[in-house]
Amino acid sequence: MLRSTIAILVSVACGFAPANVARVRAADSALPGDAAAALKKAVDYYTTKVALHGGYVYHTTPDLSVRWGEGLATKSQIWVQPPATPTVGLALLKAYEATGDAAYLAAAKAAGEALIYGQLKSGGWTNFVDFDPESKAAGDYRNGRTRGKGSKFSTLDDGIGESAIQFLAHLDQALKFEDAAIHQATLAALDALLAAQFPNGAFPQGWTGPVASQPVVKPSYPDYDWRTEGRVKNYWDMYNLNDGIAGYTTAALIDAWSIYKDDRYKQAVLKLGEFLILAQMPEPQPAWCQQYGYDMRPIWARKFEQPAVTGRESQDVMETLIRIADFSGDKKYLEPIPAALAYLKRSLLPDGRLSRYYELRTNKPLYMTRQGEKYSLTYDDSRLPDHYGWKTESFLARIEQDYRRASAGSPPSAAPPLTEAEVRAIVTALDAEGRWIDRYAGQRLVGQPKFAQGAEFISSETFSRNVTALADYLLAQRIKTGVAR
Repeated sequence: MLRSTIAILVSVACGFAPANVARVRAADSALPGDAAAALKKAVDYYTTKVALHGGYVYHTTPDLSVRWGEGLATKSQIWVQPPATPTVGLALLKAYEATGDAAYLAAAKAAGEALIYGQLKSGGWTNFVDFDPESKAAGDYRNGRTRGKGSKFSTLDDGIGESAIQFLAHLDQALKFEDAAIHQATLAALDALLAAQFPNGAFPQGWTGPVASQPVVKPSYPDYDWRTEGRVKNYWDMYNLNDGIAGYTTAALIDAWSIYKDDRYKQAVLKLGEFLILAQMPEPQPAWCQQYGYDMRPIWARKFEQPAVTGRESQDVMETLIRIADFSGDKKYLEPIPAALAYLKRSLLPDGRLSRYYELRTNKPLYMTRQGEKYSLTYDDSRLPDHYGWKTESFLARIEQDYRRASAGSPPSAAPPLTEAEVRAIVTALDAEGRWIDRYAGQRLVGQPKFAQGAEFISSETFSRNVTALADYLLAQRIKTGVAR
C-alpha cells in the first residue's frame, strides 16, 4: 500500500523531466490522437463530476452517491492524504505540462484552492478538509470559516502534509508564482514544516507550533519492561518514522529546494539524513523503529504499535538515505545501509516478506491479537487483526541494487516509459463516460473501504496513474516530433 502511494507521488512530482519519457517509439499512428482525446475526456469527467470544491477523496461509487476517504466521507469532505487531492493535482499539472491546455492548469488550481481552504493555523493539514462550517469535524482553518478554536494538529502521517506541500509548490511554479494566495500558503506551510524539525533532524508525526528543543543522544534499547512501562501518551510529539515520514518529507523538501532555491530546505534534508544515521539501532538489530522518545529509546504509539524494530519503516529509511546521498553527493548517508541490509535479510519470514515488528533484542517477529478493543502481544501470526499491515513486502534486492549504484557514484536511472501497448490499454479501458472503473477483488486499498467482492468503484489512485501515463506519452511524442505545445 505505502509503496504504491509513494510511487505515484514520486512519478508524478519528479517525472517532469523530458528525459524520463523520451524513449517512447511511435508505431500506432492513431495512438497520439487517441491518447490526447482520452486524457481530455477523463479529466473533464473527473474534475466536473467527481471533484468537490476542486478536491477529491480516495474512492467513489460509479453513481457518485458514496465517497470514501479514511472511512466514509461526508458530502462536504475531501481528503488530503495520498492518493487524494494532492496526488490528483500533480497528475493534472503533468497533463498541463504535456499539452499546454489551460483547462488542466485551472483544474489543478481548483485543487490547490481546496487545500488552502483547509490549511490549519498551525501551517499544515489534517487528513481531510470539511467545507461545512457547522461540522464538528471541520478543522481550525487559516482561510476557511469554521467553528474551530485554537491551533489544530498538523500531521505528516501517511504523507498528508508533505504531499500537500509538494503539490502546492509545483502549482505555484506552474502559475509563475503570480497567484498570491497559492504562493503565500505554500511558503507558510514550508515555514511550519521547518519549525517542526528537531535539532537532531527528526520530525514529529504532528505539531501545533514550533517544537521544543531536545538534547541530541544516541538510540538505545529500553532498560525497563517496555511491554508494560514507558508508554507515552503524546507519542506524536516525538521523533517519528511511521508510515513513510522520512521518504515523504525528503521528497517534499527536495522539490521545494528545486523550485524556490531556498537553502533552508536543502539544509533540512541534510539534517533529516543526519537523524536517520543517528537513529539506527545498535547491534543486534541495526535498523530503525517506528517512533522514538526524546531519550532515543523506541516507544509505543497506538495500542497496536509497540516499541520494536520495523521492517517497513527500515526499508523507507534506507531508500531515503540513498536519495539524500544522491541529492547531496555525500556518501556518508550510505554508511548505515550495509549493516541494515544484512540484518533484514536474515530477518526475512519464510514467505519472503518482512514482519512489520521485530521484538527488541530477541528479533522474534511480533504480532497482535484483538478481542474487542483489547490488543495482546503474540508471536503467533495465525489470527491477525485485518485492519493493519502486520507483514510487509521485501524490497531489499532493489534497495541493495540502488545502494551499489549510489556507492559507485552513478546517478539514478529513469524509469522506462510505458510501451505503446500499455498506453493503448489505458485508452481502451476508459469507458464511454470518461471513467476508469476498478473492481474489488480482495486487494488492500487505502482507506480500507468495506467493498463487496466484485464491487465497482472509481479510484483517485487509478485516475492519477493513468493521467500521468498518458501525459508522459504525449510529452514524449511532442519532444520526438519537435512540436511546441
